[in-house]
Amino acid sequence: MRKKILLVFALLVVILIIIKGLSFSPKLVSFSGPTMGTTYTVKFYTVDNGSDVQVLKSAVDSVLLHINKLMSTYDPSSEISLFNKMPSGSSKEISAEFAHVVDKALLISSMTEGYYDVTIGPLANLWGFGPKKGRDEPPSDAEINAAKQKVGYQYLNLEGNKLSKENDIYVDLSSIAKGFGVDAIANKLEENGIQSYLIEVGGEIRTKGVKDDGESWKIAIESPAGGHNIVQAVIGITDVAVATSGDYRNYFEKRGVRYSHIIDPVTGRPITHKLVSVSIIDKSAVMADGLATAITVLGPDKGMAFAEENGIAAYLLVKQDFGYEERVSTAFEPYFKNRIQ
Repeated sequence: MRKKILLVFALLVVILIIIKGLSFSPKLVSFSGPTMGTTYTVKFYTVDNGSDVQVLKSAVDSVLLHINKLMSTYDPSSEISLFNKMPSGSSKEISAEFAHVVDKALLISSMTEGYYDVTIGPLANLWGFGPKKGRDEPPSDAEINAAKQKVGYQYLNLEGNKLSKENDIYVDLSSIAKGFGVDAIANKLEENGIQSYLIEVGGEIRTKGVKDDGESWKIAIESPAGGHNIVQAVIGITDVAVATSGDYRNYFEKRGVRYSHIIDPVTGRPITHKLVSVSIIDKSAVMADGLATAITVLGPDKGMAFAEENGIAAYLLVKQDFGYEERVSTAFEPYFKNRIQ
């Protein structure tokens, strides 16, 4: 009898060990939702039974709503909209988050000598790619020249959290705000002890750690030929962010001419060169997001030269008669050599 009791006890111990092991085995969970005119997805590993996942999703949703309230030009009462309504010569104490993104946008504007311009708003709006209703006719030369007079990052000054304007300029952070949203989600996950995750907001991505099998996170760079349906390349990444900019995502056509949403501040017109996609790897998603747009505006030759001069990990797709030519900066080569597809 004693042997049977011991045997039963031993079996119970084994079962408890198995149950404990299963309950503490990391599992991949995810949640998603709408934000910034697009969607977001968060994937991460946790040992939680699921009760805290909804709490974390609510926290992430609150973070994204807050960012939208700060930086959306589609919201007339947002912090950026209120600043844009202020007359020339005005200054305003702004939130730390708004100041952080403006600071990064001004940095990239300066680095590119205005080929990327944080005050591109008047031109983007003129071409129908802002909060106002889109257009199906390109603007006149006179309209373009008038809008260009209100564009110039040099007229925007940031000192600490004090933002001022020296001209009737219009700040537009649509090329960089999604990246900041990704970074903000990452901060929220890490505040909650999450150490292995993949975050995606409208195509901008950031990862940390590895998957449960020890492998890095795999991300796909889409092909301009088929958007989300065709993959151009798959790479493994960890502890970095990836952002992709492309002129094929948002445009209108008129009389056989396609007008991209990516505007060259120098010409005041949509880009016309053959660089159709730029993917950037950086430690932060906010910088990757802004740099991807900047290099897209610069074009295939100037853009690659800019990437090399600044040690930027850049992957360019340049349209050819048949297919696309891949161009890779030196800093991107380690990812490219180890590509999965």
